[in-house]
Amino acid sequence: MNNNVVIRTATKEDCAAMLQLVHELAVYERAPDEVTVSMEHFIESGFGTNPVWWALVAEVDGKVVGFALYYIRYSTWKGQRMYLEDILVTEAWRGQGIGSMLMDELVVIAKEKGFHGINWQVLDWNEPAINFYKKYNANFDPEWVNVGITF
Repeated sequence: MNNNVVIRTATKEDCAAMLQLVHELAVYERAPDEVTVSMEHFIESGFGTNPVWWALVAEVDGKVVGFALYYIRYSTWKGQRMYLEDILVTEAWRGQGIGSMLMDELVVIAKEKGFHGINWQVLDWNEPAINFYKKYNANFDPEWVNVGITF
């Protein structure tokens, strides 16, 4: 564990570093051309008049090396839940407990806000991520199928 790691709420000034990490994630997930969001849209969505996402960043010596981005999901069965869109630590900093620091802080935030849990997705081939989530006693539900419409 690196003692120089600071976990903090993301600011508008972090967006460029966060979007760079999003591109790194897309390459890792074998979909480098799928990221089409503009910087302007990304900033407006997180820091405009009606933000739809919030984030934490992991910073080492003033440099963002990871982030966790979430939004509120509503379940008619359970109420408000946190939806973890992405959690990522840049490759050079993986294995040093930063992902756990981010995840632990997300759990604190979700509980403080009275959410009834956290949901997210993981690719079935991403063994390192699956093993990471197992440490949190996450429930893996093979019954549901992802569905979406793209415009």
